[in-house]
Amino acid sequence: MKHQPIPQATAKRLPLYYRFLENLYKTGKQRVSSTELSEAVKVDAATIRRDFSCFGALGKKGYGYNVSYLLQFFRQILSQDHEAKVALIGVGNLGTALLNYNFQKNNNIKIDRAYDVNPDKIGQTISDVQVYAIDDITKGSLNDYEIAILTVPAPVAQKTTDQLIEAGIQGILNFTPARLDVPEDIRVHHIDLSVELQSLLYFLKHYPNEEGVSPTGGE
Repeated sequence: MKHQPIPQATAKRLPLYYRFLENLYKTGKQRVSSTELSEAVKVDAATIRRDFSCFGALGKKGYGYNVSYLLQFFRQILSQDHEAKVALIGVGNLGTALLNYNFQKNNNIKIDRAYDVNPDKIGQTISDVQVYAIDDITKGSLNDYEIAILTVPAPVAQKTTDQLIEAGIQGILNFTPARLDVPEDIRVHHIDLSVELQSLLYFLKHYPNEEGVSPTGGE
């Protein structure tokens, strides 16, 4: 299913909508309004309606949205029937926590390979994921992978990224504070925990009486 490009802020909210609709479907609920969606996902109703309008008429005025139809629609949009294999690069404290979190049980994402430089970790299996030597990255071991999660120390982040690109990785979820230099056709999403915490502290101090929402809730 192909669609015209949509705003990036909208794209970031789609998995949030899908998760709620999936839970709603399991309860047997047949329809939902944008107001109900708004209360559940903490995104204002006008933004939800604008997001959905990117895909045409998904609902009916006075009726709302058919839960089953909307769930199947976003399942296709998000390629939920296609399992995406993900490699984790860096099995330190954060990397190990991500492996133990096992989030892949709840969606189509599967971390099934990890890499590290520590000889004590190479060969280990953590949450059913085997740890390989990081030098194996450029030896064809990632031929079937598109995405990598980067949790290595910042000083080696760029070097490791270069290895991943050479291996054919197209998307990187970067948990390091390093800003990576990559070709235009490589997609990088940065998750800097210190920046998020500083942002949270700022809003707590300057907007203490406002309802908190995720940054993906705005345009």
